[in-house]
Amino acid sequence: MKNNPTINMPKQQGRSTTAIHAGYHADPQTGALATPIYQTSTFVFSSTEEGARRFAGEEAGYIYSRLGNPTVTVLEEKIAALEQAEAGLAFASGMAAVSAVLMALVKTGDHILGTKGLYGCTYGLLNLMKDRFQVDYSLCNMTDEDSIRQMLKPTTRVMYVETPINPTMELVDLQLVAKIAKEVGACVVVDNTFMSPYLQRPIEQGCDIVIHSATKFIGGHGDVIAGVAAGPKAIMDTIRMTSQKDIGGILAPFDAYLLIRGLKTLGVRMDRHCENGQKVAEFLHNHPKVAIVHYPGLPQFPQYELACRQMDGFGGLLAFELKGGLEAGIRMMNNVRLCKRAVSLGDVDSLIQHPASMTHSVIPPEERAKMGISDGLIRLSVGIEDVEDILDDLETALSFA
Repeated sequence: MKNNPTINMPKQQGRSTTAIHAGYHADPQTGALATPIYQTSTFVFSSTEEGARRFAGEEAGYIYSRLGNPTVTVLEEKIAALEQAEAGLAFASGMAAVSAVLMALVKTGDHILGTKGLYGCTYGLLNLMKDRFQVDYSLCNMTDEDSIRQMLKPTTRVMYVETPINPTMELVDLQLVAKIAKEVGACVVVDNTFMSPYLQRPIEQGCDIVIHSATKFIGGHGDVIAGVAAGPKAIMDTIRMTSQKDIGGILAPFDAYLLIRGLKTLGVRMDRHCENGQKVAEFLHNHPKVAIVHYPGLPQFPQYELACRQMDGFGGLLAFELKGGLEAGIRMMNNVRLCKRAVSLGDVDSLIQHPASMTHSVIPPEERAKMGISDGLIRLSVGIEDVEDILDDLETALSFA
């Protein structure tokens, strides 16, 4: 019996199984288990006619690695399978994914409605699009239906959502947003970076397109910059042949290989992130020097019920403020030893940072205040170290606060 080199992943298989096996194509000559790195810029045609057919879209096949590459394709198929989407795309960074998706969906005169508290560079992109290309945008508290409807415009083409919102961990009800968007004919784009497809799948909630900074939990090891998007095939094909192809924010084959390798441990890593994140959040919540902890897994979190309904776990991201304010927070951060003072998140290492002076410093102070980002807020990405060591490091550092 002839072996089929492609493993088709039935939907009923588990997320970890899908992350390992989806998109895998065994090399018929070598049988290599690891996906080969096709480190090539271009591909040879067997004939002039074959090349013409491929350029005309009449025949499947590779042409040039800016348009598609076999290693990158495996990653794109994995992301699509994990997000339960028709197709996926891979990019050189998370912001390359955000910019390519938005530029493909809107034109001059259109309006984007986004969540308050957007990632600083996404906020910067929206301002650039408004100033240079007259694409309007508004930021909205999407926690209730009235707030969303009041901010809609006849020209709203995209509803752009981050949930949990960075760094306040505020949640957005994806089913509610999807319902309203369908009524007005808008496309819902969700930045799912904080949760990964292992913990949250927005397309299952009725949303249209999902974006990730694959640098974070998908890669998981702090050694690659990348972005991915997933959604309807027709829209993904349009993005591939317009804003991705013509602007050129494509992913290199070696970086795709690193992400494919990272995805194989996504499940075990996310389980550990969730376990450690819960214990760290509870420790901080009960600490006498901590004023408030923002973590969806705490019953005291205002949207705890929504978190339980919308997500399969609470993740490894949290934010907190000390009773001593900004100065206490600086002293605390300067005295961590195990946790690393660094931006980014989703690494196996625990990372701690100060949003107001780092990731969100591009946002004016008055806008940060509206977003709930105080000068004293600290964000912690809890890694997968032994949790006792993380807690010991935090306890020691808090003694200086």
